[in-house]
Amino acid sequence: MTGGVVNIGYGELVGASLLMLVAGIVSWRLRLGQTRRIAVSTVRAFVQLLAMGLLLVYLFRYQTWWLVGLVLVGMCIAAAQIATGRTKNVMGGLWADTFASITVSSLAISFIVVEGVIHADPWYNAMQLVPITGMMLGNTLSASAVATDRLLASMDSRASEIYTMVALGATPREAAFPSIKAAVGAGMTPTLAQLSAAGIVQIPGMMSGQILAGADPIIAAKYQIVVLLMVSAATTLSIVVMCFLAYKKRFAAEGYFLDPALRDDIGSRGSGR
Repeated sequence: MTGGVVNIGYGELVGASLLMLVAGIVSWRLRLGQTRRIAVSTVRAFVQLLAMGLLLVYLFRYQTWWLVGLVLVGMCIAAAQIATGRTKNVMGGLWADTFASITVSSLAISFIVVEGVIHADPWYNAMQLVPITGMMLGNTLSASAVATDRLLASMDSRASEIYTMVALGATPREAAFPSIKAAVGAGMTPTLAQLSAAGIVQIPGMMSGQILAGADPIIAAKYQIVVLLMVSAATTLSIVVMCFLAYKKRFAAEGYFLDPALRDDIGSRGSGR
């Protein structure tokens, strides 16, 4: 036992990795071509999570505001890179927009929760700020990628309509607004579904972790409610900022809708990237 938590040995940890054989066998039998990706992803999860654990041990012990800030910036950069990698259509400037949307939303909501709800002391206490920001980034990057793909796909499918609207005097924002609306709705759907399922279909991650660590289930439930609410706020803010930045990439500076041949798309990648 370590602080009320059953310490998992490295032997058991390696044994638990055998659970990934389920995904590997499915990929092999159905010839999905995902076997190598499954293996690489599993190894990356091991290395990255254990490395993060070692980093947090040092950070909790020797934390300073600038060191915590450096870690948060590194997490935001990595999140933006991953979110951009999940987007099918990669355009010039998309990384900067993604970084801005997920960083602003995640850090803003994280600081509000740390200061206004948890009352961390000091305000940069890594034990509260880093895990909370990590949860925000993990959710906002996925929501931003989904919303961006939905936005660009909707605008492309409405190309003729947008051409007409712009020709009749509509601004780029007015022409793109139906697509923005659809993208924001699509990005919010997973979070709202998670809120609806919490406590009935599933016991979410933070609540489960605290219960396994021996915490009072009521206290764990309170923390989980805060987490779900802050995730909802951060993802909504992120996808709104992202959509209102990304739609402009489909228009020229003069305001007309760009033909595919005139766009600065770096390339399109399929779901197997």
